[in-house]
Amino acid sequence: MLQTSRERRWSSLLVERWTHAAGELPSLTPRDTEVAILLNGHSLVDRIGSGMRQVTHGQPGTVWLCPSGITEEFINVAEPLQDVLHIFLPGQPFEETMLRDLDIDPKWVELRYEAIAQDAFINQIAGQILHELNHESSSGRLLTEALGIALSAHLVHKYSAADIRRHATRSTEKPLDARRLARVVEFVRKNLDAELTVTQMASVACMSAAHFARSFRLATGSPPHEFVSLQRLALAKMRLLSEDNQIAEIALAAGFSSQANFTRAFRKAVGVTPAQFRAQNGRAAS
Repeated sequence: MLQTSRERRWSSLLVERWTHAAGELPSLTPRDTEVAILLNGHSLVDRIGSGMRQVTHGQPGTVWLCPSGITEEFINVAEPLQDVLHIFLPGQPFEETMLRDLDIDPKWVELRYEAIAQDAFINQIAGQILHELNHESSSGRLLTEALGIALSAHLVHKYSAADIRRHATRSTEKPLDARRLARVVEFVRKNLDAELTVTQMASVACMSAAHFARSFRLATGSPPHEFVSLQRLALAKMRLLSEDNQIAEIALAAGFSSQANFTRAFRKAVGVTPAQFRAQNGRAAS
């Protein structure tokens, strides 16, 4: 394993990057739905799952989908797979997407065991997840939650065994009204130290997570995770100047898993490190 998101406290999905040697891989039955995207390398992949054999000429962008509970009886890799991103989606995002946003009963939906030559949307999601994995932001949990919901909806629409038709609502969607927006903004500002989720923010607005994310962006010009990130940055700057807490404590309160990641993000946004910002504005660094 090259990398994992386990220490990031992402609640909506788990991400791992692996390199796979040539040869036969162990049989497995994933508890979660697995989406594997080849990032680098080429190989012939022969696999059997759900009674179906698939032989794929893997190249960057190739996607292998294995729904939860499907046993992959056989997997053989002809040439080493240099870099594969594995995204594991638990059942709850699918239920949230289908029940609230798509108005579909989960019991009628079954994802296909499928090898996908290219899917631009999945690769876009993978790119955003990779960026967050390598460059942690203060609102990474909200971002990955939104990405998990979007990916779940995409899989249901495009790779379901049932004929799921996309609701024609996006063209008529409206921005979040001023009253709901004010409630959400107040909730966010009172809970910046907490591990906020899109689902919580949507609940305050009495909306589904997917509909809320789109309506919030129409109203503010920013997705929820960017709004929260800016609010946390402003609070971190205030704390650096008004409190004696160590920078590591401020980093944790701002939603970062480490002081190093907070420092990188702060320097990118402000132009100086937190210690430099504190010193330039008349307080001793700690």
